[in-house]
Amino acid sequence: MQKAPLDLVFSALADPTRRGMLQQLAEGETNVSALAEPYAMSQPAISRHLRVLEEAGLIQRTRVGREHRIRVDPRSIEMASTWIGRYARSWEQQFDAVDTYLKAHGAAARKQTSPQERKKR
Repeated sequence: MQKAPLDLVFSALADPTRRGMLQQLAEGETNVSALAEPYAMSQPAISRHLRVLEEAGLIQRTRVGREHRIRVDPRSIEMASTWIGRYARSWEQQFDAVDTYLKAHGAAARKQTSPQERKKR
């Protein structure tokens, strides 16, 4: 069974090495050697990480002679951001409701305790 594009994006982003590579690429296009430099891993391991990012649509690779140039493809990141944004609004509303509830009930609880009990806390 083939994974949905959004599943591929989140799966790719789950790995700290791949997130680090995307952070590097946010500064601009680079070659594979420069992208691999900060990581103590073999070239095949770097290639596997890049393949995962490429399959998720997070990067684009072009070949210039013998050199592979890598750059971010913002379309998949935008898709993930849109998905998260839909839920973020709902989460914020729920957090606001909890905050309102706690403020209302916290004030009521403080009114019920005596000054001596408050000093003990």
